[in-house]
Amino acid sequence: MASLAAEKGCKGKEGLLAPYAASEASSRGRRHAEPPHPYRSAFQRDRDRILHSSAFRRLLYKTQVFINHEGDLYRTRLTHSLEVAQIARTVAGCLGLNSDLVEAICLAHDLGHTPFGHSGQDALDRCMRPWGGFEHNLQSLRVVDELEERYPAFPGLNLSFETREGILKRCPPGRAGELGDLGERFLMRRQPGLEAQLANIADEIAYNNHDVDDGLRAGLLTADELAGVGLFQRHFAAVRRGRPRRQVLLRETVRRMINEVVTDLVENSRCKLQSAVPASIEEVRARARPLIGLGSETAAAHRELKLFLGRRLYRHERVLAMNRQVHRVVEALFVRFMADVHAMPAEHAARGIEWERGQGEAGRARAVADYIAGMTDRYAVAAYRRLVDPQLKW
Repeated sequence: MASLAAEKGCKGKEGLLAPYAASEASSRGRRHAEPPHPYRSAFQRDRDRILHSSAFRRLLYKTQVFINHEGDLYRTRLTHSLEVAQIARTVAGCLGLNSDLVEAICLAHDLGHTPFGHSGQDALDRCMRPWGGFEHNLQSLRVVDELEERYPAFPGLNLSFETREGILKRCPPGRAGELGDLGERFLMRRQPGLEAQLANIADEIAYNNHDVDDGLRAGLLTADELAGVGLFQRHFAAVRRGRPRRQVLLRETVRRMINEVVTDLVENSRCKLQSAVPASIEEVRARARPLIGLGSETAAAHRELKLFLGRRLYRHERVLAMNRQVHRVVEALFVRFMADVHAMPAEHAARGIEWERGQGEAGRARAVADYIAGMTDRYAVAAYRRLVDPQLKW
């Protein structure tokens, strides 16, 4: 690996950063200029603003796979985000990357997610198709750029470019041109910084493995079914030889699965960086392919696990039955608010009226989508019972 260079000053206790890591000195800054903080780095401030946001707190009651009321021990969007951040900080420390920045990206990456997980997103996207659709990555950016209202001088959280770059891990080609310098990489087929690349793959590692844990806990998956998945089977067999209690057996298996994949991520990414030797974050961005990633064998094993979960967990009849109910709730709420904007709270109704004056029906629809996307699972259910059907069985 290229020699490490000390980050200037002691702000944020960032320690030694590699030359290709993001740093405050090389940052492209904020949308609205602010004076620097005397003892916190720009990326620490980003992380703290995210932690204090209303959108972050709402993640506690937003579905990952299992609807919030189904049990207290299943992952939510909040616990998922914390697990992603924990994995990413570990890898960042090993590679000389900016751990404060990668943590900020991980904590913010799901701020725009709807209630009820991906099913809620699919339902809202279908409702919004006449007006450009709905995509949670773009919505996460919208939350931090516009919808959070905490500062008198600017809308949103005014995060650094590098944090916003990491939040927007994908973007429909037709929308990239609307995003200015943030959309350039999608148009020019460039890469984001290494911290953004790391947050993206840490997200995949976290949800693949904790969905196994939650699926086993819920009884929707069994160890016998997982026996055909190489990553699970070899660790399950090794742990089982010690004859631990069943709960310990399954949890230790998942822990070892995560450790194997994260270890490979560190070692493979280190090799790529040693070979490429990028001199700066801009050299990283100019590359055609990412430099952070799994080796081919581990990537194949992880892909096998993901495909298994797609077939056996996400398509399980119990999950699909709940998804059908979710679609009914989200679509009914959307129709109700489009028909009567005043059915939303006054603040959201006023926004819908104002945007409709400037953008026509699309403005009203976007205000409705913002309101629904910001709901927690239980808030959406309560709104449905109040406005549509008080007899809803949930």
